[in-house]
Amino acid sequence: MSKLSHKQSLIVILAIALVAIILQFVLGHALWAQILVTLVGAYLACVMFLEMIHTLKSGKYGVDLLAILAVVSTLSVSEYWAAMVILIMLIGGDALEDYAAKKANTELKALLDNSPQLAHRLLAGKTEDIDVEQVQIGDQLLVKPGELVPVDGFIIKGTSNFDESSLTGESLPQEKGFNDNLMSGAVNGENAITMQASQIAANSKYQQLIKLVKKAEETPAHFVRMADRYAVPFTIIAVGIAFAAALIARSPQRFAEVLVVASPCPLILAAPVALVSGMSRASRNGIVVKTGDMLEKMSTAKTVAFDKTGTITNGHLTVAAIQPQGDISQKELLQLAASVEQESTHVLARSLVAYAKKQGIELQTVNNSKEITANGVQAQLANHLIKVGKKKFVVQDLKLPGSENTAIYVSSDDHYLGYIAFSDHLRPEAAHTMTVLQKCGITKLMMLSGDQKATAEQVATKVGITDVRAELLPEDKITALKALAPENKPVIMVGDGVNDAPSLATADVGIAMGAHGSSAASESADVVILKDDLAKVAKAVIISQDTIRIAKQSVLIGIVICTILMVIASFGIIPAFVGAMFQEVIDTVSILWALKARYSKEN
Repeated sequence: MSKLSHKQSLIVILAIALVAIILQFVLGHALWAQILVTLVGAYLACVMFLEMIHTLKSGKYGVDLLAILAVVSTLSVSEYWAAMVILIMLIGGDALEDYAAKKANTELKALLDNSPQLAHRLLAGKTEDIDVEQVQIGDQLLVKPGELVPVDGFIIKGTSNFDESSLTGESLPQEKGFNDNLMSGAVNGENAITMQASQIAANSKYQQLIKLVKKAEETPAHFVRMADRYAVPFTIIAVGIAFAAALIARSPQRFAEVLVVASPCPLILAAPVALVSGMSRASRNGIVVKTGDMLEKMSTAKTVAFDKTGTITNGHLTVAAIQPQGDISQKELLQLAASVEQESTHVLARSLVAYAKKQGIELQTVNNSKEITANGVQAQLANHLIKVGKKKFVVQDLKLPGSENTAIYVSSDDHYLGYIAFSDHLRPEAAHTMTVLQKCGITKLMMLSGDQKATAEQVATKVGITDVRAELLPEDKITALKALAPENKPVIMVGDGVNDAPSLATADVGIAMGAHGSSAASESADVVILKDDLAKVAKAVIISQDTIRIAKQSVLIGIVICTILMVIASFGIIPAFVGAMFQEVIDTVSILWALKARYSKEN
């Protein structure tokens, strides 16, 4: 029986109960019915006992002991029908728990039935149909009206509306034009467009979501036993009341009657139902929570740390200034930098290449291109080593002129050639998001940025962040997170780029801005924001706090009702069978209360 699923076990027990009913009430064989129920009950009690021992060895204390005592005590006083009701209730509760876990990502599972399969690749002026797995970064693809975007990329020709509702929850189609990002799985509207692939299929948004669904399915057990923390005191109280009632009444029957109403099903069921409901509510808001325990961590978070570019700012940078050094012209500097950056998917590189093409600059072919995370890109061009990126990466031990804006620096064979500055724009919702987070109990807001200090501080001041750490490498961000004092934890890290992946994994909760972020960030994160909206971070915290509050309320409601019924049962007012049936009422109340976590006033 233990090797069967909970659903299969429930079917078997219901079948045995039906057989027992036929034996007693139809055929009049009450003794055989009692023997059958007793054997089944004893076997399941032994299985539960072995599972409890395994749980205790792992250092956890569950509520299984109460269930075992309730079954054994009712069988020992010949209340075998009460024992059968308890067993059906317990196994039925486990089956419901399994069902609830599978429903955690109902909205996302619809993606699996609508996965992009084909792409139209443009090659030498001709169109060829290929499997989506064959698409390579840089390929130009035709997306016809009504078709799915095959991989992540950006528009290089045409304008159209795109339905991203299955990805972000945004019901209104989004109009997109030149250089706008496209997510795989989005549905094209009325116009054909030409796009350039920025990711292969395996790393595109659609496949990321499929991975998230599978991971959530594989790890549902992290959150199903929140009630275990109440197990020890509740077990002690229940057994104490039962013993006292039995001693006063001098009847073992009274012991069984008390423990029947102390059966822990409400405790076991309430928390997982609430947390699964909260995860479902989050997914409807375009927020993927990979495991339920992340809701609990977010609900108690004290610090939120943000990356800057693409997170607090919208990441849509434009070239603000081109400052060459020496004999090189602005056009030559732009051509050199854009040629080296053309294979990079970094937001600065994308913006630079798009600007160069708009200016009619012809990009040159480079060799041995190599991207150094959080530093820049280097490549061979006309037998020269060209570096484009941060100051320290481009030229060592040289004091360079700076810029108030985000800038990249260029060198040839370690000879400084100049810099290109970019202007970025704050997300309009950024400042309000910080205010909402503070109202939610977040006591510390940080910015951890690889950008230069002046730029980072300027952005932080506008949105209300006072703790700014700039010019950080990925390992520096990890150090900053680990150095936080215990009173500032749990900590949430919010980012979107490849360089954010290590810090997202290090934080107690990593949140990736997944709409335009990298696959590495989304895979490392515990929570993924599917819509390009920073306010969803605050929304995730609000949902988690609502969910955990309701989960605790539903557990405590179950405990209070059980305790009241135990006191009543201790006077012999509630027979064992009636007490077992009362448990169904308690289950229903606890579950209905827990389901409140699925809904809110806003959605």
